[in-house]
Amino acid sequence: MNNKSLTNEDLAPIPQEKRSWGTWNFVALWIGMSICIPAYMLASGLIKEGLNWWQAILIIFLANAIVLVPMILNGRAGAKYGIPFPVLARSSFGIKGANIAAMLRAIIACGWFGIQTWIGGAAIYAFLQMWFPNLAPIDSQSLFPQILPMLCFLGFWLLNMFVIYLGVDSIKKLLVFKSFFLPAAAFALLAWALDAAGGFSNIFNHSSINTSSTAFGKLFFPALTGMVGFWATLSLNISDFTRYAKNQRSQIRGQAIGLAPSMTLIAFVGVIVTSATIIVYGDAIWDPVNLVGKFNNHWAAGFALIAIVLSTLATNVAANLVSPANDFSNLSPSKISFRTGGYITGVVGILIFPWKLIAIPGDYIFTWMGGYSALLGPIAAIMIVDYFLIRKQTLQVEELYKHKGAYTYSGGFNHVAIISLLAGIIPNIPGFLVQIKVLNSETVPEIFSKLYGYAWFLSFFISGVLYYLLMKKR
Repeated sequence: MNNKSLTNEDLAPIPQEKRSWGTWNFVALWIGMSICIPAYMLASGLIKEGLNWWQAILIIFLANAIVLVPMILNGRAGAKYGIPFPVLARSSFGIKGANIAAMLRAIIACGWFGIQTWIGGAAIYAFLQMWFPNLAPIDSQSLFPQILPMLCFLGFWLLNMFVIYLGVDSIKKLLVFKSFFLPAAAFALLAWALDAAGGFSNIFNHSSINTSSTAFGKLFFPALTGMVGFWATLSLNISDFTRYAKNQRSQIRGQAIGLAPSMTLIAFVGVIVTSATIIVYGDAIWDPVNLVGKFNNHWAAGFALIAIVLSTLATNVAANLVSPANDFSNLSPSKISFRTGGYITGVVGILIFPWKLIAIPGDYIFTWMGGYSALLGPIAAIMIVDYFLIRKQTLQVEELYKHKGAYTYSGGFNHVAIISLLAGIIPNIPGFLVQIKVLNSETVPEIFSKLYGYAWFLSFFISGVLYYLLMKKR
């Protein structure tokens, strides 16, 4: 019998008859989540860092092709058994140990929730600036921005909380609406760039002027790691969505069709528009909210800002509230519901100071995303190795909800998984501390800084191999 302290209606397996997501639901999911402002900022941030248009697009395409593999693999268990990520993690980490993986994922989701909420609030503030030109630019240098931008941020935060209050069905409808609306807005922004900068040829030629092969070689793997890190979060908790799939074919085809093309499209728009801003304004404007604020046509700017708000809302709720809501619920299923977990995510998202996380494009890409990829790569590897190589894609679902059962291990913790997790994280710590300037690069062997550029790949490999070897010896 299932233990009530390990389950609630949000964590329990979804019966087959209630799984209604087909291929195009997953396509809409990925269009809705991928065509978003942070994805745009990834591509434009690479231009800001010195890469040209084709280098930025190539890196983003490769990263999404890579991350699609663990996405589909981790999605299989969800589609087969109807279980969410924190319950699936019990198989490899143990009944209690799963909370370690879930909390690492949840805290990162809280950071992303804060970032997206800040973007939405900044778009609302930019809309106000159109009608009240005397409003000052947002102060991103101080610890806190001004009062009015903060009020816009908090207002958008409340809108996100309202959507989580309405439940998962409202999220599905919001994503379907966005999947049609936002691509139109993206193409409108692309049309502006082509008109303002004199067409593709002028943009491509100008984009390639100051870019060297040396810069590309230096930035390639750190940027690729950061791009993989962007969806390393969803590659863990994709079963939170695939548990609604009608069958395996739906989730596999839907993700394959929806993820890489959508991300490449928004990357292309971000690259072209940001390259155009160099020609038009003399500087690479990587933040679309700042760019829209420069438009003279208030109607066009208003439409763009509405698109940003809707885009951010849909992506934020789907990508950054569903998973941590389940993760926090997993801490105490009898006391924390999905809705309460969403509220906890919202509060932490404020406390993480998101306006500071995206103030500088290099910090956004290489520090924030590169850093957390070193935490999530090991978890993905452990879960995939456990499900495919150790369990042979067979789980005892009832045992996942028992304190004393097949997945109890030692006091509820699988120490092999914890050791493997730490083994994957530790080699990246010196490089991360250098990146955030806690340690001086001259006092740390150069090899650690180089290894950090491969954070997700290195940690994935180390943890996956070690977990397999140690589990086979049990």
